[in-house]
Amino acid sequence: MLQDGKLYIGTSRKPDDTNNKPEYLDLKFGNRHGLVTGATGTGKTVTLQILAEGFSNAGVPVFCADVKGDLSGIGAMGEPKDFLQKRADQIGLTPYEFQEFPVIFWDLYGEKGHRVRTTISEMGPLLLSRLMNATDAQEGVINIAFKIADQGGLPLLDLKDFQALLNYMGENASTLSSQFGFISKASVGSIQRELLILEQQGAVQFFGEPALKISDIMRTTNDGRGAISVLAADKLMMNPRLYGTFLLWMLSELFEVLPEVGDPDKPKLVFFFDEAHLLFNDAPKVLIERVEQVVRLIRSKGVGVYFVTQNPLDVPETVLAQLGNRVQHALRAYTPREQKAVKTAADTFRPNPDFNCAEVITNLGTGEALVSTLEGKGAPSMVERTLIRPPASRLGPVTDAERQAIMKVSPVAGLYDEDFDRESAYEILTARAKKAADAAAAQQQADADQTSQQSSGGSRWTLPGFGDEEPAATSAPKQTKPRTGYQRETVAEAAMKSVARTVASSLGRALVRGILGSLRR
Repeated sequence: MLQDGKLYIGTSRKPDDTNNKPEYLDLKFGNRHGLVTGATGTGKTVTLQILAEGFSNAGVPVFCADVKGDLSGIGAMGEPKDFLQKRADQIGLTPYEFQEFPVIFWDLYGEKGHRVRTTISEMGPLLLSRLMNATDAQEGVINIAFKIADQGGLPLLDLKDFQALLNYMGENASTLSSQFGFISKASVGSIQRELLILEQQGAVQFFGEPALKISDIMRTTNDGRGAISVLAADKLMMNPRLYGTFLLWMLSELFEVLPEVGDPDKPKLVFFFDEAHLLFNDAPKVLIERVEQVVRLIRSKGVGVYFVTQNPLDVPETVLAQLGNRVQHALRAYTPREQKAVKTAADTFRPNPDFNCAEVITNLGTGEALVSTLEGKGAPSMVERTLIRPPASRLGPVTDAERQAIMKVSPVAGLYDEDFDRESAYEILTARAKKAADAAAAQQQADADQTSQQSSGGSRWTLPGFGDEEPAATSAPKQTKPRTGYQRETVAEAAMKSVARTVASSLGRALVRGILGSLRR
């Protein structure tokens, strides 16, 4: 599986179907990113599994999403099967040994793995806008909300914090607009409705504390193997926008947290982005540009990003150009778009004179792929028709009992399983509003008491024109003010304006955000 710093993928075949040579992925180019594509049922998940196994044995931590549930078997010992042994014999993999790998199971819902969360503040306005499918006007209001929170010392940890901040912004739109730009009450209301939808879709499980520490997905075992973090995504896939935004947030966290390392001998982490089309579907241009920038720059931080999807057209060309290692499984070519995808895939490979790529792609068998990896000084190798090696771990899911047993001995057991809710924007705004309301109510009561004393206390009651007024000579000339349209503000208005002034004047504490809007450490 490993040879001189290389990860064994499979064995290529000659035109006469005899073995050609082993195909490897050089670990020193593992952070140059990659692409695994192919139609449903062609073997993409097994390719992901054998790549994760190889990186783990090389001491490289891996993060991947288990979309269908069968990738969880990587945490269990492989089982002898006739077709697996046949493939091992075909490619000359002797001895074919089984192995279990160190796995950490994660789950946003806490059902099939340890809870994984982040905070609203850490996600940032760009990704939150993407998650809410916000319009340009709504995205502008969301950006203002984060500006107010960052400058005003208002931690946005969960959905109720963001809801409280939006309520405050809506009630003080005119006051805050002069400080931060126009805030439309209609846009605020639309964002609040989107928050309710997010809450119903389960996003409330995702936002909160304790937030995931990136170091916990970059663990290695005592025997030097990299831990494989497997995110249970079968339920999460019912909300594809949340799935895509979550993985984007993780990518942005890695980018902001990790230091520059240049070109290491092997990656610091490999990140598999399964169902990659969910990331780019209907994504605004600015987000795609940021993703391209992150993919281009995160290489120097030792992170390899591997996109797994059915169609190479799912990945924008600007991102596709950054992916150096390619594994192309079979594609179907029934529709014009599918025919274009076949041509696109074929054109991205360094040609092999022994066969026509476009013809071979449509005729590949299950577990067979066109493979091209970086070699030498970083140039792509000539594409080869390759039989992918069988996995050493179990092909198929673990049982619920096996999953629970793995979670009990997990290095993060007990760290993320319980929620806690510290003081944040909701509590701060509520306390400030209550304090201001109490002060305004006390002042209002004092004014009422003073008025009552003046009308019934030490001076006698007089009526103009009845001859008992104070002598004009002994009284000071009365200054009269012209009547205006101003009406005394209510207690609630006074309270919220007090909060507005407090937040708007809290300058100098602004937090710094990174390329995808997440907080910089």
